Amino acid sequence: MGRIVAFVYGVVSYAIFFATFLYAIGFVGNLVPQGMDAPPVSPLGASLLINLGLLGLFAVQHSVMARPAFKRVWTRIVPQPVERSTYVLASSLALILLFWQWRPLTDVIWDVRNTAGTYLLWGLFAIGWGMVLLSTYLINHFDLFGLRQVYIYAKGDEYHHVGFKAVLLYKMVRHPIMLGFITAFWATPHMTVGHLLFAAVTTAYILVAIQLEERDSVNFMGDEYLEYRSRVAMIVPFAKRGDKSAAADTAVDG
Repeated sequence: MGRIVAFVYGVVSYAIFFATFLYAIGFVGNLVPQGMDAPPVSPLGASLLINLGLLGLFAVQHSVMARPAFKRVWTRIVPQPVERSTYVLASSLALILLFWQWRPLTDVIWDVRNTAGTYLLWGLFAIGWGMVLLSTYLINHFDLFGLRQVYIYAKGDEYHHVGFKAVLLYKMVRHPIMLGFITAFWATPHMTVGHLLFAAVTTAYILVAIQLEERDSVNFMGDEYLEYRSRVAMIVPFAKRGDKSAAADTAVDG
């Protein structure tokens, strides 16, 4: 693949991602016309199956394509400089499909009418999404979403990993991006069955995905990441880390 073509591909993939990210905020918060709680269009049973299928498709795509073993095979087909951009594009397309085909389930689980409670939950919703975006910049936003790779390739330079430094949010939890998503998904004054399904399944997926990501991090960074993991909580801010907790994490990660 030519350098200019790769760069354009990376930019387009990033643009699609960023538009999808912004739409996701509107979808989860029902800030767009066809949000999560739009009028129902399918029977309950069919809606549950379709929604679970959409969430499962995203989970499989997102996790499988991120694994080093898959990447080693995948980069025999997709050039290395655009591997990350392709992953980002595939994730965006899986989310777009979910937004398009989501079946609302609008029975109410809770409905907060109190003004203070409503503002509090909307505030947490905004904080969650803000935490997600800020956390990506703390670990190099453009590398995470493939732009740095195609830019370096376009210049004719050799790519090297940016490394990892525990700064700001990463001093409180090891996975602030995931904490931000969980906060944003659950913080709503109007919780429906569909929203509850979405929040519960994505939270379960996040907790499983964290274990896979940490195993890869240990394999890649070794003792450096083990030391970081021993002193910083996984996802609950400032949770105390003891020897038993660190040992348990090591056992889970294999």
